[in-house]
Amino acid sequence: MRNLTQWTTVLTILALTTGVQAADWGHLTGQFVLDGEIPKLKPKVKQGDAKVRDAQCCSTKSVANEELVVNSKNKGIQHIFVYLKSISKSKIHPDLKASSKKEVLFDQKGCQFTPHSMIVRTDQQVVVKSGDNVPHNTHTIPIFNKGENFIVAANDRTGIKMPRFTIKERLPIEVKCDIHGWMSARWLILDHPYAAVTDKDGKFTIRNLPEGPFQFIVWHERVGYINKTLKTEISASKTTDLGAVKVGLDRFEVKPDELQ
Repeated sequence: MRNLTQWTTVLTILALTTGVQAADWGHLTGQFVLDGEIPKLKPKVKQGDAKVRDAQCCSTKSVANEELVVNSKNKGIQHIFVYLKSISKSKIHPDLKASSKKEVLFDQKGCQFTPHSMIVRTDQQVVVKSGDNVPHNTHTIPIFNKGENFIVAANDRTGIKMPRFTIKERLPIEVKCDIHGWMSARWLILDHPYAAVTDKDGKFTIRNLPEGPFQFIVWHERVGYINKTLKTEISASKTTDLGAVKVGLDRFEVKPDELQ
C-alpha cells in the first residue's frame, strides 16, 4: 500500500509540473452543408474523349470536377479547410507537438490527384507517387516556400520525396500538373496540428485543443474565405459541436457552362 501511495504521489507531481492534464484539452467538431440545390458539374474529362491528352490513360473513365463536391444524401461539402492561423508551441498538446506520420502520400490515378486536399506539417515530407502509365509533373505554387516542379515517371510506386516545407502558409496552396492542365489539388502547410479537411459528409474534427477562445479560418478553393474569423470556445474535457453550418450556393459562383 505504501508503494502504491508513493507512485500515485509521483505521478500526480509529474502531471502538475508538466501541465499535462486531460481536463486542459477539448475537441472541436462540425459539419458544413450546402444551402441550395446541388449543382451537377461537368467532369473535367469525359469518358472516351479521344481528343484529350494521353487519352489511353486519362479518358478510360471520367475525371470528376472536385472543385465542388457535395454529398447528395446530406448536402455535406467536402474539401473545406478548417484551421488555426497560428498557435504558441507551448499550447500544443504534448502528443501532437510532432507529427506521428513523418511522410504524407500524394498520388495520382486516372489523371487525377489523390487526395484532392490535404494538410502538411513542416515536420512532414510529401512523397509523390503515380499509378498511371503516363508521366505527370507536380508543380507546387506556394507563397512563402520555394516552389517545386518535377516529373513523376509512369507507374512510379517508389515515389519522389519532396524537400520539406520550412514556413507555414497562410492559405492552402495550389498544386497542379502542367502536362494535364485539369489536374489540380490544394495543400495546407502548417507548423501546428490544429487543422482539418471536411470529409465526404462535410464533417470535420480537430482534437486536443487547449481550452479557451479561438478564431478559426474556414476556406474553400472556389470561395476563398467561407469564414475568416469563426469564433468558438473550447471547454476542458468537452467536445464543442458547431452543428450543421450552412453555406449558400451563391458563394460558389457556379457558372451555367459548368453544369451538365
